[in-house]
Amino acid sequence: MTAQTQTLTAASAETLTGAEIVVRALVDQGVEVLFGYPGGAVLPIYDALFNEPRLQHVLVRHEQGATHAAEGYARSTGKPGVVLVTSGPGATNAVTGIVDALMDSIPLVVITGQVATHLIGTDAFQECDTIGITRSITKHNYLVKDPADLPRVMHEAFHIATSGRPGPVVIDIPKDVQFGKAAYQGPGEVKHAHNYRPRTQGDPTRIAEAVQLIAGARRPILYTGGGVINAGPRAAALLREFAALTGAPVTSTLMGLGAFPASDDKWLGMLGMHGSFEANNAMHDCDVMVAIGARFDDRVTGKLDAFSPGSRKIHIDIDPSSISKNVRADIGIVGDAASVLEDMIAAWKARGLSNDAGALAEWWRQIEAWRARKSFRYAPSADSIKPQYAIERLYALTRDKDVYITTEVGQHQMWAAQFFHFEEPNRWMTSGGLGTMGYGLPAAVGVQLAHPDSLVIDIGGDASVQMTMQEMSTAIQYGLPIKIFILNNEWMGMVRQWQQLLHGERYSHSYSASLPDFVKMAEAFGCLGLRARTPAELDDAIRQMIDYPGPVIFDCCVTKEENCFPMIPSGKAHNDMILAEETRDLGSIIDDAGKRLV
Repeated sequence: MTAQTQTLTAASAETLTGAEIVVRALVDQGVEVLFGYPGGAVLPIYDALFNEPRLQHVLVRHEQGATHAAEGYARSTGKPGVVLVTSGPGATNAVTGIVDALMDSIPLVVITGQVATHLIGTDAFQECDTIGITRSITKHNYLVKDPADLPRVMHEAFHIATSGRPGPVVIDIPKDVQFGKAAYQGPGEVKHAHNYRPRTQGDPTRIAEAVQLIAGARRPILYTGGGVINAGPRAAALLREFAALTGAPVTSTLMGLGAFPASDDKWLGMLGMHGSFEANNAMHDCDVMVAIGARFDDRVTGKLDAFSPGSRKIHIDIDPSSISKNVRADIGIVGDAASVLEDMIAAWKARGLSNDAGALAEWWRQIEAWRARKSFRYAPSADSIKPQYAIERLYALTRDKDVYITTEVGQHQMWAAQFFHFEEPNRWMTSGGLGTMGYGLPAAVGVQLAHPDSLVIDIGGDASVQMTMQEMSTAIQYGLPIKIFILNNEWMGMVRQWQQLLHGERYSHSYSASLPDFVKMAEAFGCLGLRARTPAELDDAIRQMIDYPGPVIFDCCVTKEENCFPMIPSGKAHNDMILAEETRDLGSIIDDAGKRLV
């Protein structure tokens, strides 16, 4: 573009206020829904939203709810979630959801208001150093001091949030910048200040080395994570093809559930602290591990120096900093999961590769022996509802529905991962890396907005769900028929379990002595409240929940002191799991050094 053309383009560009630039950029980025809460430092943007019919603003009840709702929207659609909040407490209330999105690689664009530029640093009303606070919890952040920079920053933020390893981007906009005027530029007109072009194609040489190593494996395993889901539906389809080609078993992290169908014979279930016996033992005993879009976090690896000690490791990830960060990779491949899987399949076929059929058959015989332990089994009860049974019945009665599941965090989250089975990606929304109590209910709001005709269920715990219960009011206001299925054991269940197993049964402040009546709470919000106390009542109540056309709070009263098994104790290896039927002294699981923290 010549200087003359640039001058003509600038002269013909539409002049807008900073607030109008923000709104126009959102429209041009294809945003349809944003979640927010107004306040003084962001009112000019709200004023610009007033006459913009192409954007649906969802008024939440707390800024943390806005970020989790945006996460649910993003995770279930693959599109970026957008949040709009004011300065000071508006921004700080959003911090938990921003960190959550960073840990779980969720694309968010969070727009925060800021006091006027001349007031920054003066301790003005509702001022905080949003950029400083969010620097370590975002993929990138901006403080915009000139309205002329706003078009570039807005479009650049979406590019950064959605490309490479997805994550949250914060745009902090002072109030005077929102009032100021500048020429608007569309996504194709701005020149990005950052040369951010993440690598998506894997190195052909390393891909060739990887498939050769897999072909020579006697005990291979595919270890998949949320990166497969982030890479889109094509990645999930390619994973299935690659598993069929290699004959390798497949396991997944908590964040990767649904990338591989749970009904497939090659599926071993989730791995990690509360994963299946067969998945964890296969990870420990494999000789070639292929990690795809997973980051070897501590909940998966257990004791690092005992993690899969005899295996060669292939690590595929779009984030180069993740490779060999926690576990050394023998072959590291930087690239998008779909692109790399496609190239690996092509390389496998082009070389006419195949596994040692005899060795693979022996590997599967061993896996079937582990599988025969039925590590998720539990003692049934005719009198009280076991939490595992509640999830089994919920799954059985919804498996023919177009269903999306969100969760809170705790025992119920692990039981949901164990007993609710997913056949496709983007159907499971949970807080994995940060483990944020209160995530599930607002996430369900975001999922339901994205999928208005689908059945959206938040599987919650009585403690977690109270942290953001106010967002039921949001669901009522926008006519969102979310179903909140609470496993009510009157405890902070996972805290109680650790206190029992690791802290000498000293139950310090983990019992909820004063719970609300969830049925009456539902009525107060204006939705349906249901309760089941016995197994005989459960199915009919679940059917009533499903059939009701509006929001529901379901109080499922479950066995109070049930523990979640299997469990890998802190500091132990994958092959040192505790199963439910084991009766050995649980005190022996504590490290000799006396460490009791997980």
